[in-house]
This record gives sequence, structure tokens and C-alpha cells, in this order.
Amino acid sequence: PMAPRTLVVVNPRSRSGATRRRFASLEPRLRDCLGGFEVEWTRAPRDAERIAREGVRAGIERIVVAGGDGTTSEVVSGLLGAELGSYAEVAPLPLGTGGDMLRTLEVPRQLDRALEGIAAGSSRKVDAGRVRYTDRDGCQRTVHFLNVTSFGVSGLITELVNRATKALGGRVSFLLGTLRGIARYQPEQVRIRVHGELVHDGPLVLGTAANGRFFGGGMQVAPRAEPADGLFDVVVIPGFSKARLLRELPRIYRGTHLAVPEVSFHRGQQIEADAAPGRVWVEIDGEPLGTLPASIEVLPAAVSVLGPPR
Repeated sequence: PMAPRTLVVVNPRSRSGATRRRFASLEPRLRDCLGGFEVEWTRAPRDAERIAREGVRAGIERIVVAGGDGTTSEVVSGLLGAELGSYAEVAPLPLGTGGDMLRTLEVPRQLDRALEGIAAGSSRKVDAGRVRYTDRDGCQRTVHFLNVTSFGVSGLITELVNRATKALGGRVSFLLGTLRGIARYQPEQVRIRVHGELVHDGPLVLGTAANGRFFGGGMQVAPRAEPADGLFDVVVIPGFSKARLLRELPRIYRGTHLAVPEVSFHRGQQIEADAAPGRVWVEIDGEPLGTLPASIEVLPAAVSVLGPPR
């Protein structure tokens, strides 16, 4: 059979610029595995949205992402925003800093094994999310995401991580950012509704609408999340003190924090989070894009991801 028309989207800034250097040695391996393909390099934030949209409109059937969770998220957002989700499969490579969605999808961390999965054509349909939030200028924006949208301390942490170098690798970069974020964060008043029902009204450290289980470079924030169940896992950590939050942090890495009595857990397709304008950051697949208020809805089986083992 004819190989699908393939586009490789390269984010040269992924992993603090390591992806730019690695791509030269990667390219021959990609050609061996995938046959012919076109290459596009992202030049600015959110550029992968446009590249994916234009590629699929020009007949691309398979988009290989040489970048991290953020680049994969942008590709998905570009396709879904233009209602092109069913026209192309998305194949993430394990190259970025966090690799959190890849953990949930069980995409192999070794590049050669990941490439074998893509070449073998093993794909699975997963849910995605649509989030309406307030950008830095106070305007309403809508984007799509694949892994997790969260708000509270995580928004500040991703802002700190993205400003710092990620040369130390994902886990260490995110851990340092997390400790700095906890030191600086003041819990704000947030109201959270799931399907219109009020589930939290008070000081908040963290709220999630999780499709995948992991965020923040390996924290198992939503240990029960299933990326193809048509639901988000809503995990709410109330306004703990800094000392208490540091004490609970190992549990969040292990995914045992749902046993903490004050932490609440819900499932749903539609989430509203409301706070004083401009006060609480929202991060969308690791990118701190704006603030609450936000509304988040699930799009069942919206994306075909190529590469996870069957």
C-alpha cells in the first residue's frame, strides 16, 4: 500500500533547543521508517496550529511531531479548530521536556521503538478538549488540548518552567519550577462547576480537567484518567498552606493524593471555573496561555494518535 502522505513538524526550541540539534541525526532514521515526508519548522508560539491545518488541507494524512507535549497539543488544536480531526493521524515522537501525554498513551520512550509503532500503523482514538479562557489582554480565546487543562498553582509553575532553561531535563525542570511556584503562590477564590453543579467554592491550589493521567514532567495528577472514556477527571486541591502542599507533593507524583480527605474528585464532560478576572492562571497542555474564567468541554474520540502499542 502507498505510505500515507506525511508531514514532520519540528519545534527547534523543544527541550531548550536540543531538538534542533538532534533532528539532523534523526532525519535518516525517520526516512528509513516512514519513507518520504515533508518537513516544516515552527518559527513562533502556536505556529504548529497553522502548519498542521495547512498541511491537512493540502492532503497530508499523517503528522509526525518532533517536539514536546506543547507542540503535539498545538497540532491537535490546529486540526480540531478547523474541524479536520478525522483527516489525519497525529504521531508524537518522544523528544520534548515533559512527555506527559506519551506516558498515558504508553508511547515508548526509546525513539526507535516509537518509530516502529508509527511505521506499523498502530493507532488509537482518544478524546480531546476544547477550552474557552481569557488571554493576557482580557480577550476570550478558544483552543483545543489533548492532555490536561489545569488552573491555580500549575499555571504559575508552567510560566516559571517555560521562562527557565529546560536543559536539566523534564523531571528536574518541572520539580524546580514546582518548588518555586509553591513558594510564590497565594490561593485565590475559585468556583468550579461540573455539569452546572457546584463542586468547589473557596481558596484553590489546583483544579484539573484531565484527559491524561500525568502532567508537570511525571506527576500523576489524575491517576484514574482514561483518555478514551469521553470524560474528564476533575481533581480539586483546596487552599492548603505551603507547608502542607510541600508535604503532599510526593503523593501527587505517585498519584496517591486522591486519598487525602480534602482533595475532591469528579468526572464530567463540561467544567466551568470562575475567579476574579486576571488572578488565576490557566495552563493548557503545559502552556500558560491565560487566566480564569474558563469553560472546558470534552470532544469524544476526536483525535487518532499513531504510535501507541496495540
